[in-house]
Amino acid sequence: MTIDDPELLREVTTAFYEYERALMEDDIAAMDALFHDAPTTNRYGVGETLYGIEEIREFRNGRGGSPQRKLGRVSITVYGDSFATCDAEFHRENSAAKGRQTQAWAKFPNGWKVVSAHVSLQGNTH
Repeated sequence: MTIDDPELLREVTTAFYEYERALMEDDIAAMDALFHDAPTTNRYGVGETLYGIEEIREFRNGRGGSPQRKLGRVSITVYGDSFATCDAEFHRENSAAKGRQTQAWAKFPNGWKVVSAHVSLQGNTH
């Protein structure tokens, strides 16, 4: 299995940063286009647990935009020719809390799509 084929890594990296742009601009159509349109696509957020693309869409349409943030360290890895992970640290504006995001991406005939996402804020583990 090839890890980080340069062309595929470029494709996933472009998709990842397009999602970040869409998130910060509350571009719901662009975010929706980057998530796999299926009941198997899930997203665990800081305060929500969403199973299936319909729950994800309902959440996005009702929240009024994401809190603004700046990305910290980002790690993107492509495994083979159709699966990738994107892990990122972020800092929300006006908050000392560090956030973390993990996305699993799969390549479909219509491009790279998020199939699973998890967002959390770092906190005390005890």
